[in-house]
Amino acid sequence: MAEVAPKLPQGDNDNGDAKDVEGIGGQRLKAFIERVERLEEEKKALMEDIKEVYAEAKAVGFDTKIMRKIVSLRKMETEKRNEEEQLLELYKSAIGMA
Repeated sequence: MAEVAPKLPQGDNDNGDAKDVEGIGGQRLKAFIERVERLEEEKKALMEDIKEVYAEAKAVGFDTKIMRKIVSLRKMETEKRNEEEQLLELYKSAIGMA
C-alpha cells in the first residue's frame, strides 16, 4: 500500500519553504501574499477607527447616515456630483416629490 503524505495545516505556513514551482516564483508570490495580508490587517484597523468616529458623532447627536452620504458626495468629482443631484431632482419631480 502507498504511503499517504500528511496534510499540511491551512493558514499560517511560514516555515520558509516557498520555492519555484512550474515557473511560479514561490518566494515572490509569498512576498505579495504577505503584503496583502498586512494591508488587510491595516484596513481592518482603519475600519474600526472609522466606526469609532461615527459612534462618537452619533453620541453627540449627528445623523451618521447623512454623514456617510456627505463623505460619499465629497469623494465625487464636482461635475459627477452635480449630474447626480440634477438627475435626483428630475426623478423626484417626475413622481411628484418636488
